[in-house]
Amino acid sequence: MDPRPPYPRTRRLRESRAVLLSVPFALIAVVTVVDVLAPPDVHLGPFLVAAPALTASFAGPRMTGFVGAVAVAAQVAVAIARTTLTDLNHTFQIIALVLISAFVTFFAHLRELHEEQLTRLRSVAVAAQQVVLRPLRDRMGPLRIASVYLAAEAEAQIGGDLYAAARTAESTRLIIGDVRGKGLEAVGDAAIVLGAFRAAAHLEADLPGLVAHLEAAVATDPDRDADGPGQPAEGFTTAAVLDIPDGEPSLRLVSCGHPPPLLLRGGLVVPLQVDHPAPPLGLSEFVDTGFAPQSFSFEPGDVVLLYTDGVIEARDASGAFYPLAERAADWPGDGPDALLRHLCADLLAHAPGGQLGDDAAMVAIERVGG
Repeated sequence: MDPRPPYPRTRRLRESRAVLLSVPFALIAVVTVVDVLAPPDVHLGPFLVAAPALTASFAGPRMTGFVGAVAVAAQVAVAIARTTLTDLNHTFQIIALVLISAFVTFFAHLRELHEEQLTRLRSVAVAAQQVVLRPLRDRMGPLRIASVYLAAEAEAQIGGDLYAAARTAESTRLIIGDVRGKGLEAVGDAAIVLGAFRAAAHLEADLPGLVAHLEAAVATDPDRDADGPGQPAEGFTTAAVLDIPDGEPSLRLVSCGHPPPLLLRGGLVVPLQVDHPAPPLGLSEFVDTGFAPQSFSFEPGDVVLLYTDGVIEARDASGAFYPLAERAADWPGDGPDALLRHLCADLLAHAPGGQLGDDAAMVAIERVGG
């Protein structure tokens, strides 16, 4: 699902450029008319160089060159109207305008090449996201599932937040997590956790064994020893790992330093706070508390909301955090997709300018049958 406003960004850019394009042509028209009507000792022709220079800031080389040619033609018309085309003053103005127009057209060409490179990089980011963070199936066993990823940066596609789901013979297992850090390093750490989950979710018989496998995958990552042997590792991942059996109205949860899921039932929102949380993945060597799961009731019609801290740490203009539990309670109830649409629209409205300070991910799970 796309939580952003349905109005495409590329369309907004095209319309804004169309409006901006009227400015240099209006400038050429005004300067030309005033220059023709001005007294003989007043020359406004040098102001025409602003037209191609302004165009180069938002348009491509072809349009920049065209505006420059129109400006040169206007300067020629002024020269003919006021004196002659061979007048020395106007001749130098025309030559200078031609040179500057050619100069800014070249830089518009360089800017267009840079934008094409950025477009290719964004397409690679989209492909990487589809590999690392695969879309969740909307139906798994007796569960309906919806998921969403909100990047903090408008042009970003991937980050350190993660989620995944897998089926076993008798249950559905899910994970949501948040890797410490940002950028490509966080993406790599997220890929390690997701790869370990997808490989072991079908094989590990119990939830503690699955989480122990995830911990081992993070702890044995060779990049965590980059500071040298014996140095404390800095990378870790908070995670909530769930096992939801098909045949009983319950779920089992292991929380590794992650915000508690929210259970939505009949207009009430209940945090699923475990009694004995485990440390984040990658830190169990320092705090060995084990990975004991805790069971919670999860009946038909209930919805469980998983989320990362980018949701609850989003601030409004006054600095107030986003009240997720309160806003989730306002949801009228129409399936997990509707819940995430409601929360995403409300979250982006809460953040100034619709820009989050950190990546945010949410997964909503509804039990629809026993």
